[in-house]
Amino acid sequence: MKNQGVETKGAPRPGGTSKTSSGMGLEEGDSPEAAAPPEAPLTQDDSKSSRDVSEELSRQLEDILNTYCVDASQEGPGEPPEPEEPDKGRSESPRNGEQEPGGPEMNGEKENTKGTEEFRPGEEGGERDQKKAQEKKKAKGLGKEITLLMQTLNTLSTSEEKLAALCKKYAELLEEHRNSQKQMKILQKKQTQLVQEKDHLQSEHSKAILARSKLESLCRELQRHNRTLKAGEGVQRAREEEEKRKEVTSHFQVTLNDIQLQMEQHNERNSKLRQENMELAERLKKLIEQYELREEHIDKVFKHKELQQQLVDAKLQQAQEMLKEAEERHQREKDFLLKEAVESQRMCELMKQQETHLKQQLALYTEKFEEFQNTLSKSSEVFTTFKQEMEKMTKKIKKLEKETTMYRSRWESSNKALLEMAEEKTLRDKELEGLQVKIQRLEKLCRALQTERNDLNKKVQDLCA
Repeated sequence: MKNQGVETKGAPRPGGTSKTSSGMGLEEGDSPEAAAPPEAPLTQDDSKSSRDVSEELSRQLEDILNTYCVDASQEGPGEPPEPEEPDKGRSESPRNGEQEPGGPEMNGEKENTKGTEEFRPGEEGGERDQKKAQEKKKAKGLGKEITLLMQTLNTLSTSEEKLAALCKKYAELLEEHRNSQKQMKILQKKQTQLVQEKDHLQSEHSKAILARSKLESLCRELQRHNRTLKAGEGVQRAREEEEKRKEVTSHFQVTLNDIQLQMEQHNERNSKLRQENMELAERLKKLIEQYELREEHIDKVFKHKELQQQLVDAKLQQAQEMLKEAEERHQREKDFLLKEAVESQRMCELMKQQETHLKQQLALYTEKFEEFQNTLSKSSEVFTTFKQEMEKMTKKIKKLEKETTMYRSRWESSNKALLEMAEEKTLRDKELEGLQVKIQRLEKLCRALQTERNDLNKKVQDLCA
């Protein structure tokens, strides 16, 4: 402090020696009679020196009053200016409940200021109990919120509705987080103002204590001077000095009462500021706990969404594998049916060639039969032989006709099977097209979900940053 180093000059004693008032070594409980040695009767020079002592004492009193009371009235109990940055003010000001390193000193000993460390002894145990209770409350509140969110998501049918509900919930949580951040900044700003005001009041309190100590030392010096005046000669001068002493004493008493009143007011304001600081610290702790709960809740919701996305990807991959197996099976059946169709076509062409060959043989046999008819008239023996050959040929023709009918029926059955295979192929092609359309829809949905997930991850990263 700027006024801490001011020294009060002592008046010279009647014996010719001088001593400063701060070095007298008197305690507050010592009586002035015990401290003052017996004085000899005063001479004329001694009366002059006593007058000089009274003037010196009055001058010291005015100096103390001007130094401490004028500084306090100039500074005033008004609020300190607002800090430009809350973080800077918080770092420079002392913490709640901590004492400043530079306290006031009285008679060479440092005075321990009370009130700033009154709530320290049982603070650690109370904080542990509060942490345990807060963890239990966190677990209960988080479980309830997760169950409610899961119930609301289970009521929704499609994944788009679930994603929209999650986005809406995330927007609400983000808005609450922003409001809590604004409120926390306001409270931090108010806390820095209160801490600065507390420091200001503590400095005024230390100044008042220092002024009181110097006034007490000056009062002791004045009492000693009064005892020297009472023991001396010159009743008129003693009366004058007594009147001056009474005036100085009354003025000193009024000043001391004012200082004590200011000290009491400062103590009351310090207690109020301490209580407000504790309330602000509790509110800040609650806001930080709420923010942590919100963050944990959002993380769990995003983890649940990622698990759902992995499940959808697994189902899509399984459907793609099943579709691939169906396509392979269909391709194998198609190849088999095509091979059978080619084989039946080849057999049909072979049967046609055999039929033409048999027709040519039949035409040849008919020509021979005509020749035999021409020669029949010539010889009956030839006719009988020809008749026998004719019967043989008819049997052979019937046999060949049976074979042709059999091959024709086989060709018709193969053709019918080919048509059925073609119809089945068309049906399978339609099923394949339907499955491809479903796959395309699933791929589009998967891409949309992936883009939304990437957007949400970017938003979460921006928020964390």
